[in-house]
Amino acid sequence: MEDAVAVVLRQWQSLYPGLDLTPVAVIGRLNRCAALLQQVADAPLGRESLSRPEYEILNALRRVGGELTPGRLARETFASGAAVTKRVRLLEERGLVARRADARDRRVAHLSLTDRGRELVDRLLPAQIDYENALLEGLPEGRRAELADVLGEFLVLLEGRLGGLPG
Repeated sequence: MEDAVAVVLRQWQSLYPGLDLTPVAVIGRLNRCAALLQQVADAPLGRESLSRPEYEILNALRRVGGELTPGRLARETFASGAAVTKRVRLLEERGLVARRADARDRRVAHLSLTDRGRELVDRLLPAQIDYENALLEGLPEGRRAELADVLGEFLVLLEGRLGGLPG
């Protein structure tokens, strides 16, 4: 059985024989996997009407604990400041995140989970991990670890070349 990218590779190979298509094979598959993972509506995140980036904001606030500035939250979630601002606004409207102005500098905000947000993360995290484990079920454990290691190496390489955060 072949994946969708294998078909694309065959098509390009017929047009450009001899062209090294390894980048398409790797990056194309990573992009396709990411797209498929983002569109799954029956996942625990989908049932809570949360996008993956919103979930990452909530997780960062829970994982790090206390209050975080939007800048720190951007670094923790590998997102731009503008994206964090938009996501936090939506999470505030849902009563999951609270904002407190800094006493010395009103331009600085401190963000934290509300009780409702903390309860959601604590309930959702195990369900999401179970769901993601089910997605990986077809891969033997050794291959999962190998995939995680290779992706980790690739991530370090990209972060070194492209930086850790979008501009």
